Amino acid sequence: MTERVNERSGEVFDLGYQHYDGPREGRSRARIAIFNNGVRTVLGLGRGPKAKILPILLFVSAILPASIFVIILSVAGPAADFLPGPADYYQVVSLTLLIFTAIMAPELLTPDRRDGVLQLYLVRPLTATDYVVGRFLSFFVIVLALVYSGQVMLQIGLILAAADPVDFLRDNWLDIPRFLAAGIVVALFITVVPMAVASVTARRAYAAVFVIGLYFISTPVAAVLTSSECRHAEVTEERVGAGQFECEPVTGDAAKWFSLIAFAQTPIRINDMIFDNDNGDPVAMAAAELPAGVPIAWYLLMTAGPGFLLWWRYQRVRL
Repeated sequence: MTERVNERSGEVFDLGYQHYDGPREGRSRARIAIFNNGVRTVLGLGRGPKAKILPILLFVSAILPASIFVIILSVAGPAADFLPGPADYYQVVSLTLLIFTAIMAPELLTPDRRDGVLQLYLVRPLTATDYVVGRFLSFFVIVLALVYSGQVMLQIGLILAAADPVDFLRDNWLDIPRFLAAGIVVALFITVVPMAVASVTARRAYAAVFVIGLYFISTPVAAVLTSSECRHAEVTEERVGAGQFECEPVTGDAAKWFSLIAFAQTPIRINDMIFDNDNGDPVAMAAAELPAGVPIAWYLLMTAGPGFLLWWRYQRVRL
């Protein structure tokens, strides 16, 4: 009988260091990676189910008013002319949009600074400006999609509910470029402000509370400062049929300037100008007395200022 012996053998290959022969995408690829990661972070992709709950709820909240309006239109038809149209829709959903951006912007920026990840990004061929622009664009794209979603649904509902959709579209086609332009105005404002606030603190809760508080506190303050005081007026021959009360703002001629304090109304004023819309809100009516260039200049200041702060904060990052 022959005895079989199991022998083990091995070989060592000294391959040395291998050069990378693939494409070198460099800085542009790093920028795209920052953008893609920002989108995934905002939407909660690649994380657990809990991270996706808030984005889903807020997207549903943004289109829910439009869905309700479309249902009413399909039932009531032309009789539902009391419903808000494209000119008013951004004001209807502004609260939801402001809350969304106030909560999600800190989630996008503060973890990288708190965990020291930002320095690792900058080791690559990537500048602080590249990082800020990539994060900003990723957030802006999501916010713009959120802003447009309800308007698109409302516009489709208005067209389909019309007695003659072709005639309706022919008569109201200007609403489409108007809500697209106004959407950019709204999205830019509610993107840059919370991101600027998030750039100065490592606490996500502090940043969110500050932005939400700024929106909620400034509006009633502006309402008080622009409110009118009415007194009984003597009835004269000129006032017959015109009413017997005279009303004027408690702050006099300064009321129209105090209307600018309503921070959340800043992009809505530009929306009203784009649609040539008469806003019945008392604060908006006071702001309408200002020269047209003042609300535009105020909007530019309230977007360019926080935008510069956001950029400046990240220029101070050092390896």
